[in-house]
Amino acid sequence: MNTVLAVLEQRDGALRNVSQEVVTGARRLADALGGTVEALVLGAGSVKGVDRLGGFGADRVMTVTNAAFGTYAPEAQSEVIADRVKAGGYRAVVFAASATGKDLAPRVAARLGVALAQDITDLAVEGGGGGGDGGGAVTVIRPVYAGKALLKLKLTGRVAVLSLRPNVFTPVQRPRAGAAESAAVTVAAGRVVVKQIKAAPGGALDGAEAPIEVSGGRGLKDPANFKLLEALAQALGGRAAVGASRAVVDAGWRPHADQVGQTGKTVSPTLYVAVGISGAIQHLAGMRTSGVIVAINKDKDAPIFKVADYGIVGDLFEVVPRLTEEIRKLHG
Repeated sequence: MNTVLAVLEQRDGALRNVSQEVVTGARRLADALGGTVEALVLGAGSVKGVDRLGGFGADRVMTVTNAAFGTYAPEAQSEVIADRVKAGGYRAVVFAASATGKDLAPRVAARLGVALAQDITDLAVEGGGGGGDGGGAVTVIRPVYAGKALLKLKLTGRVAVLSLRPNVFTPVQRPRAGAAESAAVTVAAGRVVVKQIKAAPGGALDGAEAPIEVSGGRGLKDPANFKLLEALAQALGGRAAVGASRAVVDAGWRPHADQVGQTGKTVSPTLYVAVGISGAIQHLAGMRTSGVIVAINKDKDAPIFKVADYGIVGDLFEVVPRLTEEIRKLHG
């Protein structure tokens, strides 16, 4: 059976945007295998947005409900997904490499006894496939060595389990039936209980999924000066998240949730703006796969300029306010 299972995420009864990317990636894989896509949503009840999944390539959408699924329930959800995979004979299972996906995908892979490919940026099928025989091997690409190299993996297990890096698989309209079904399940109480998911202050975007990221480093000189970046992010139409370098986080200027880099989060936005960041290799590991990188730094020899598509050598305290002003003018 060449069906690909796309495991989607919801929060507060609504699908997260990254779910569209997961369906897009699953559709691409299913087309290469000559198969179909089944989207799986776990929630406490009906979930907003499932009716649009057919437009992104889902042949079938299954909503599985239980009161425990109102928040993340790792043990129960991994059990439900693994049991479904075993019963359905799926060829591949696709997750988002989000905070939730990076915890859930390994649990499912462990229950299935197969390998897991995390945080991938490309996928394909080699040898066979395409004709519906399922003989091809799923191959994936993921960055390694702080993003300096790309590793190609061949998943030879009976089920390929993988997670897609957010903001890499741009949602594409590939309309399918999107036939909707739902079922309630009974699950046992787990040892791990999620009491609360704390939202970012002021409705701030999740940096791992935002299309634009504006990050600051020690060049800002004082934590109060992050207001310059927050103003720039706001001028960008509410589509930008604010991030920070490790040096800034270690100094207590910003919370660890904002940290971009090897020991923080990995982001792949369409646009990444690095302000007052020198560009240590640990930071580059978390953002070098961004679509377009803009660097603002007064040191013309800063390593960040080696990976930047556009660089501005100048005083950030003059450049950033001027940039913010010009963007506001463009937005009317």
